[in-house]
Amino acid sequence: MHAAAAILGPSGPLAIALGTAFEPRPEQERLAAAVTAAMGARSHLVAEAGTGVGKSFAYLVPAILRCVQNKDIVVVATHTISLQEQLVQKDIPLLHGALARAGIIPEADPPALRPVLVKGRGNYVSIRRLRLASARQESLLADPAARRQLHVIEDWAYQTTDGTRATLPRLERPEVWSHVESDSDNCMGQRCPNYRECFYQRARRAMEAGNLLVCNHALFFADLALRAGGAGFLPRYDHVVLDEAHNVEDAAAEHMGLSLTEGRVGFLLRTLHDPRRGKGYLASLERHPMAVEGSGVRRAIGLTAAAEVGSREFFDQWIDLLDSGKLPGGRVRQPGLVQNTLSPALRELSLALSTLREQATQEQDKFELNSYSRRAADIAAAADAIVGQTLPGCAYWVESQVRGHGVRRVDLACAPIDVAPILREKLFTKECGVVLTSATLATASRPQAAAAAKPAAADDGPSFVPDDEPGPRAAGPSAGGPFAHVGARLGCEAAGTILLGSPFDFARQMEVHVERAAPDPRDGRGQAEYASRLSDLIVKHVAATGGGAFVLFNSFSLLRSLAERLRPVLLPHGYPLLVHEPGSPRTELLQAFRESGRAVLLGAASFWQGVDVRGDALRNVIITQLPFEPPDRPLTEARLEAIRSRGGNPFTEDSLPRAVIRFKQGIGRLIRSRTDTGRIVVLDPRIVTKPYGRTFLDAVPPGARMSRD
Repeated sequence: MHAAAAILGPSGPLAIALGTAFEPRPEQERLAAAVTAAMGARSHLVAEAGTGVGKSFAYLVPAILRCVQNKDIVVVATHTISLQEQLVQKDIPLLHGALARAGIIPEADPPALRPVLVKGRGNYVSIRRLRLASARQESLLADPAARRQLHVIEDWAYQTTDGTRATLPRLERPEVWSHVESDSDNCMGQRCPNYRECFYQRARRAMEAGNLLVCNHALFFADLALRAGGAGFLPRYDHVVLDEAHNVEDAAAEHMGLSLTEGRVGFLLRTLHDPRRGKGYLASLERHPMAVEGSGVRRAIGLTAAAEVGSREFFDQWIDLLDSGKLPGGRVRQPGLVQNTLSPALRELSLALSTLREQATQEQDKFELNSYSRRAADIAAAADAIVGQTLPGCAYWVESQVRGHGVRRVDLACAPIDVAPILREKLFTKECGVVLTSATLATASRPQAAAAAKPAAADDGPSFVPDDEPGPRAAGPSAGGPFAHVGARLGCEAAGTILLGSPFDFARQMEVHVERAAPDPRDGRGQAEYASRLSDLIVKHVAATGGGAFVLFNSFSLLRSLAERLRPVLLPHGYPLLVHEPGSPRTELLQAFRESGRAVLLGAASFWQGVDVRGDALRNVIITQLPFEPPDRPLTEARLEAIRSRGGNPFTEDSLPRAVIRFKQGIGRLIRSRTDTGRIVVLDPRIVTKPYGRTFLDAVPPGARMSRD
């Protein structure tokens, strides 16, 4: 038996450490054996392991053994902060202690296992910048409220032990953090008077001495992108484990593309100089005449004002294009649609700041000006690339949103249509081993169920299935089994695979109700009638479990519509209604849901995944529609076009597999422990009326009781 599997077995050191709390999990042992083999061969493994398997222990034990016995460096990257903290604060110390007591790893000084939680530089406070901001706060910060927030940071900074935002009290004015955060462009290195006490430098030294590094997906893929240019943040590593790997494609696309927001530009310019209040960094220099030689400050202030005019003209052009209807769905299909008034203004400002840096008399101002100059240059380069569409293989789009005080802001972005070639080159052809794992990576819960899908019939309405009859069915990635979609999308087609179910007793714990009488979202009877019928069914199933329900939606528009209908019906019967809004944090909603016991939570987007509510508080998950992505979402549209252009079938190769994986994520919210019980309700009749519905049914955990109402 593999050593890692034996460690996790019923007579292993983990069982001894946990005592009566230990539960034997054969699936966990099998996953540990597969990870051990992949790390030993430095090969690639894609592993789905259902909820309750204990994935983290299954990959941490082999990782710890590689670190200690083979002197390897292992990176573990997760999507959520909560999992990173669980690994570093709970799981790794528990395993380390159990293995040390069993004599499997030595107790040594320095320790043989050196785990480190790695965070991006912007998470750390810079003591030097904090002192500078404090000294110049009257001219630097816009108003008394901002200065009060600086004092909150000061009080915290001289008590914190790690210097990261995770322990900082919540700031009512979070923009103040930008004046005190650690930044590579203004770092003085060993010349910094606070170098020895610097929180970031201390963390950097710990990372360089570490051998089990835990970080998030964002940092990992940002590092991967930097490595393409010969730079990088993480040290050399021998193995990487990507947990919560169903998020990998989106994380990679985000960091291999570009984004430019009106808010980012405005914030930089206001930070430099706020003309209404006469505040900002340049104002602080102007009020300290000995800080700079010459008249460069006044010129930089003038160029900041000119850049603000250029920015307004630039983003107004995009709003006009959106309002004209010339950019359906916000997709920007050709370069040069606007006059780029932003880049020239930002480049001139960047040059002026660079010149001012040479005139600064204080070294710390030289570094501050260097940072501002780089930020202005980066914005200019991003605007050039997006307007000119100079990044090949990318989809480009623009969005506008109404922010605080009714102000309309514009966001521009581009992302690779297909990250597979990039990851294949930058990650999967390197000499490091790669393990990707999640509870939802395969398009079925059983390997034999993968080929059940057929082309979609004609469809329309809010169902998000292509409205044209599929063309020729080329043999595409979806023909190759339950992991074919993730392999093709991530460029790891040759990886080994393992599909492990959950140890939970779904025959006892879960029942699935499919409402045949539910309204078809494509039937064309109108949104009002559809919402009315859907509302009645939601009320029926909420009453059946006495609340304790998540109601999952594909869109916020339908969610809001149902919230208005459900509120006057549910509240009088003692069912608190909690409504998720775009961009709102989940923490407070989840806390209220757990405490109520009878609440009904309407959720979209992030509530389909990464939410862990154990116990009786959640006993009903209602899925309003099969979770197909809107086909007019720019990146989705571009992916489907790329498949169609090579003769593939966009529905079977992409739309359906993505929807099935998301469907599994939604189902996975219900049963989180061996004692949980409850029902899944599907209010979309297509799951039993359409040929492709069989693929969704095959994704239901084996053994779950099925009822077709």
